[in-house]
Amino acid sequence: MAALRILVCVKRVPAPGAQITLTNDQRAVDARNLAFTTSPHEECAVEEAIRLVEEHGGEITVLTVGPPEAEEQLRFAISVGAHHAILVTNDTIADGEDPDPQATACAIVEAVRSLEADAGGFDLLLFGNESADSGGFQVGIRVAHAFGRPIVNGIKAIEVADGALTARRECDAGFEVYRLTLPAVLGVKEGINLPRYPTLPGRLRSKKAEIGTIAASPATGGLTMVRFETPVVEVSETVVLGTGADAAGAVVDLLSELGLV
Repeated sequence: MAALRILVCVKRVPAPGAQITLTNDQRAVDARNLAFTTSPHEECAVEEAIRLVEEHGGEITVLTVGPPEAEEQLRFAISVGAHHAILVTNDTIADGEDPDPQATACAIVEAVRSLEADAGGFDLLLFGNESADSGGFQVGIRVAHAFGRPIVNGIKAIEVADGALTARRECDAGFEVYRLTLPAVLGVKEGINLPRYPTLPGRLRSKKAEIGTIAASPATGGLTMVRFETPVVEVSETVVLGTGADAAGAVVDLLSELGLV
């Protein structure tokens, strides 16, 4: 079959496990002391694109809607094997406003139309199943609907042959198997593979790579930011009732208090 053209959409998110603090107006994350990374599902989507191109040939474009700092995540994708990188942004996004799923999808659709008009259509658009921060589950579906292309989320295996794609998704009974004609859109789930680490030549290549920029249209409609809320941290305490036979009385008292004896 012909070589594949794959677009992978990624998002810059706070590193997993980071302590999240908010700005004083509770409308944004205070990023001064935060480390950022690519959303984990999307890391796996990048890796899966690399494996498909290694098998079938072709090229990978990685795209993000975000602030200028998101170049870090684009360059990381190049360091592990992506060929091209596109940053979709505008002044509002650059000022720290995180567009909602509707605005994000619209920006991606505009960017993809521009890229496909210039260099031909993409055979496959890959998204993470959901982003690690907002977890909206919507962007890939909205993009697929805008292009009239088939989409399946929660994908744990991908095979391409004879101009068609076979994808597997876990279910209670084992796996659901989908066969899609190309071009298609998939939402990849973490665990489909183990993402590779960048090599030294890859890191050097990523530093020299040119990052393309596309202006995102201002968002209209969709969700309106009111404020963020941080959940109350629940602290659990462990009490040692005693050791050996001396703990028996305390254990009986506790079981009685819980109504179990």
